[in-house]
Amino acid sequence: MDTELRVLSAAEWDAWFDCLELAFGGVPAAPESREMYAALAEPQRAIAHWDGGDCVGTAGAYSFRLTVPGGAAVPAAGVTAVSVSATHRRQGLLTSMMRRQLDDVRSWGEPLAVLTASEPGIYGRFGYGAATAEMKLRIDTTRVRLAPPPGTDGVRVRRSSPEQALDACEAVYARLAADRPGTLVRRPGWERMPVNDPESGRKGGSPLQCVLAERDGEVTGFATFHLRPAWDESGPRGTVAVRDLAALGPASYAALWRFLFGIDLTSAVECHNRPADDAVLRMVSDVRRCDVRLRDGLYVRLVELGAALEARSYRVPVDVVLEVEDTFCPWNAGRWRLTTDVKGAAVCRRTEEEPELVLSVSTLGSAYLGGVSLTTLASAGLVRELRTGALAEAALAFSADVQPWCPHGF
Repeated sequence: MDTELRVLSAAEWDAWFDCLELAFGGVPAAPESREMYAALAEPQRAIAHWDGGDCVGTAGAYSFRLTVPGGAAVPAAGVTAVSVSATHRRQGLLTSMMRRQLDDVRSWGEPLAVLTASEPGIYGRFGYGAATAEMKLRIDTTRVRLAPPPGTDGVRVRRSSPEQALDACEAVYARLAADRPGTLVRRPGWERMPVNDPESGRKGGSPLQCVLAERDGEVTGFATFHLRPAWDESGPRGTVAVRDLAALGPASYAALWRFLFGIDLTSAVECHNRPADDAVLRMVSDVRRCDVRLRDGLYVRLVELGAALEARSYRVPVDVVLEVEDTFCPWNAGRWRLTTDVKGAAVCRRTEEEPELVLSVSTLGSAYLGGVSLTTLASAGLVRELRTGALAEAALAFSADVQPWCPHGF
């Protein structure tokens, strides 16, 4: 079946989005959500397959900056809205879109591409590696106590509407963005994403609520959440469904959690996307009653390998020759010498020297943000060590102080 692959025009966005919706089950997005996505759209960075007048394949790439180890914000293509119509599956449409998209990203001078996967088995063959984890929690607040650090009582928690608090919340987010690899530095317009609140997305809960943490008159944190009332024969069993929570310092962080634990008529707090090393796990009295679950989060693809490895910093000096396998983007394949100095600055250049570690570009993508150890990947047979000691040296250099995390999807 012949189709045409081309860059989207602004006038074609509605048909493109309709195709995407149908591929993901056919349930229309809420009008306010569709309006938000239309406002955030970058049609010149989107592509589509057309069968005559019908859109049958979609893919887009937002122009993001991603925090990497060391705090730099690196240009990254945020791959999104990838779909193929059920009538056109297994005809090579996805592969052709991934081919075109990575060629485009390279031409834009962006060394990284990132995505969150609807199905984790799809993107490895295109060189993406799972680099972050998302932690899901459901805390039984009738059985779990919180041990806040000193200073928590000095933090004021007050209610605000999400809209009124938007600027203050974004200021906190922006201050924290450089502290954790995997965080997206939000561009103008993206501040609307965290407060988008269609009724269809509340799962029976209340409209979005917000509280601010304040210290000495300064906003030092925020939490947004829904309340889902429930009752059984023993009484109230409501749930606090947390959407976002962030704070500048342990006392403000603990004050927000303490507020959420103490909301009347509730017996549980649940979160669907927290960092794997969330400090709340060290504040609770019984982590077994927090129902901790991990799943894959952000996938990273090194588009320009040398530039990507030079863009981040490294924990200790290292000098290692990598042999990288990359069949989908062959310009990355081959041997690269990575050297770093005591300040973490890196130089990565092609070399003819003997390789010391052998790995695929997707494996390197998994290790890139410092959350997945090269040692662990080697234990899974994904890294081969050819010089004794090279693995330990590189694993330490690539590691980060905190677990990488992407706070929201796109």
